[in-house]
Amino acid sequence: MDLTWSEFERTDMRVGTIIEVNDFPEARKPAYQLTIDFGAEIGIRKSSAQITKRYQKEDLVNRQIVSVVNFPKKQIGKFMSECLVLGAVGEEGDVILLAPDFKVENGLRIG
Repeated sequence: MDLTWSEFERTDMRVGTIIEVNDFPEARKPAYQLTIDFGAEIGIRKSSAQITKRYQKEDLVNRQIVSVVNFPKKQIGKFMSECLVLGAVGEEGDVILLAPDFKVENGLRIG
């Protein structure tokens, strides 16, 4: 089903920097709990991400990523996910994070 241009424009995708990564043992599928800085306008958001196949916690801190920041919050067990981290999903279900090629200001909009 095709989207209209105005529908696409409503999706608010932003660049953020991961500032904290924690294990998420309560998740049904292996995942991390991420704390992400999206700059002054949006602030700090949390997300659950199933990225444990390709990424170690220490490799994620200070890494910039792309997320959708205007989806409704989602309760995952006792954790509230506040944004959707974007990635390409491989055949094995492994996720490769989407990120800018160069370091940019947190909160920049993807267009």
